[in-house]
Amino acid sequence: MERYRAIPRGYMTAGAVAKKMGVTVRALQHYDKEGLLPPSAMSEGGRRLYTDKDIIKLHQILSLKHLGFSLDDIRDRLIPLDTPTDVAQVLSEQASMIRDKIESLTESLSKIEALKTEVLEMQTVDFRKYADIIVNLEMKNSFYWLIKHFDSETLDHIRTRFDKESGILFLQRFLHLQDEALRLQAEGVSPESQGGLQFAKAYWDLIMEFTGGDTAMLPKLIQMGQSDELDQEWTQKQARANAFIEPALEAYFSNAGINPFQEAVT
Repeated sequence: MERYRAIPRGYMTAGAVAKKMGVTVRALQHYDKEGLLPPSAMSEGGRRLYTDKDIIKLHQILSLKHLGFSLDDIRDRLIPLDTPTDVAQVLSEQASMIRDKIESLTESLSKIEALKTEVLEMQTVDFRKYADIIVNLEMKNSFYWLIKHFDSETLDHIRTRFDKESGILFLQRFLHLQDEALRLQAEGVSPESQGGLQFAKAYWDLIMEFTGGDTAMLPKLIQMGQSDELDQEWTQKQARANAFIEPALEAYFSNAGINPFQEAVT
């Protein structure tokens, strides 16, 4: 009893603080050694003594540690708690960092769930496709799901011809042309008109860029585009666009004397 009466009013021992905050006494000793949380006082017997202000500071340290900051980082981020403004600033910064962490974790969870869905739909173990899907998820490519519909040969071709940046740019150009086809169609532009032929040339040039001029890839790409396993929204939009794209290409091939599909079969 004598040792407890020796603790001044308003102070707590390391053991009491540790119990209150769910940490170990050794952790408090370590934070003291690292200069993060020195005790506010020492008892006559040499025991570390803490105040309620130290509890707030410890909460700040534990919150930053939970967010993944190293002790060195935490040392640089600690703010004096001398005024209500100081305390409010600390809490505001912690709240902001927690929101950022939640956003990051939510995004990571979304990627994991998306990859799990793709893995189950593929019904086969293909780590190269898994890796491609992960890379596209990291790139925030919302069409990552298309990867599972490509065969290995086509994916090898894509890996050879495109890197992250050029791959995204190519997809954006393709989507732009798809939207352009829908716009021309909505405006009543004839696929056989000058505007339709100009569109068809741009579309065909993009296909040739994708294939590297290898028309033997065309039947495979057409077959994939007609698959009933594709995303429903993608399929419906592509079908509407194709109502303009296909006759525009036919007119362009006829005017240019090209029969690429026959060449692809031979």
